Amino acid sequence: MSQHYEIGRMLRGSTTEFVVGCKVTQLEAPEFGALVRAPLGNGLQAYGLIANISIEDDGLVKQLVTAENVEESVIADNRLNRNVPIEMTVLVVGHRNNSIHHLLPPRPPLSLDVIELCTADEIAEFTAAGRFGYFRHILRAENVPVGELLAAHLKAAHTAHGDDGWAQRAAQELITLLRDDYATLTAVMGALSDAVPEITAG
Repeated sequence: MSQHYEIGRMLRGSTTEFVVGCKVTQLEAPEFGALVRAPLGNGLQAYGLIANISIEDDGLVKQLVTAENVEESVIADNRLNRNVPIEMTVLVVGHRNNSIHHLLPPRPPLSLDVIELCTADEIAEFTAAGRFGYFRHILRAENVPVGELLAAHLKAAHTAHGDDGWAQRAAQELITLLRDDYATLTAVMGALSDAVPEITAG
């Protein structure tokens, strides 16, 4: 299995979502829609999708924003030595307990637990398990741009699988799930069409 990449540590959360804090230097790898995993102890792992990335301000940043001719060294120092972490909200979509389940985990990660970015192999394994059961967690999420999140996730999963077959089945499942919600279906398929044209072609 490929080496794992730590993207931050658990700040707070619940069984449905959790917030990860990281430094600017750790922000190069995680992206909106990326699949991550968190340890739960005793071999359990929780899986989630990065649904939001926020950069909070502090007193010094507010001063620097209005200052003139801020030196690059000052900006670099502020970014690299910030005490205020960048926060990533992760929507929980499943867990592993010997095998992968697209059910909510029995408990959330604990404060300061390490959160890791999933490898391409792990993305393919998670998304191939079952019949897209984790889609329901995404579709019922509140205050989340569902179409954009699905598009970003399916683009990464499509790359991990390396073929159009999985992507076409995923799109068909979404059409089935949203057949009675035309507005959401239109938004989701529009985002998918922009992100991965192969998914909606044909």
